[in-house]
Amino acid sequence: MDGVLATGTASARAVGECVRCLDRLDDIVVVDLQELYLYDPISAGDGAEEDGEEDELPALEDDLLDLEPVLRDAVVLALPLNPVCDPECPGLCPECGARLADDPDHTHGDPIDPRWASLGRLTQNLPGDVPGPNKE
Repeated sequence: MDGVLATGTASARAVGECVRCLDRLDDIVVVDLQELYLYDPISAGDGAEEDGEEDELPALEDDLLDLEPVLRDAVVLALPLNPVCDPECPGLCPECGARLADDPDHTHGDPIDPRWASLGRLTQNLPGDVPGPNKE
């Protein structure tokens, strides 16, 4: 198999968001490339088709190398699946969406059962102190 072996290193700027706190991420991805381009195109299965599909090895086209698919595949595979701004990033509060890294002592009051929540509104509407069974 005669051909041209293309090797190199490429870098690309990756911009995204932290999956925990949604802060902006800006990183440089560096990948190594290596691909063999054949002078005469042949299939990977030596002419035998498997499952009706034929994988062709890349070939030179008019003495030109098409590095775009190789570069794209290498960069996409180097990107993190779940990018985080910091491995210890606590993320966002599930109740109010506050960023927990800014306020680590972030708390909410005890949750009220939604079935009893309307009773709490009744006490807000009454003027003054309401006498109860133990109050005179």
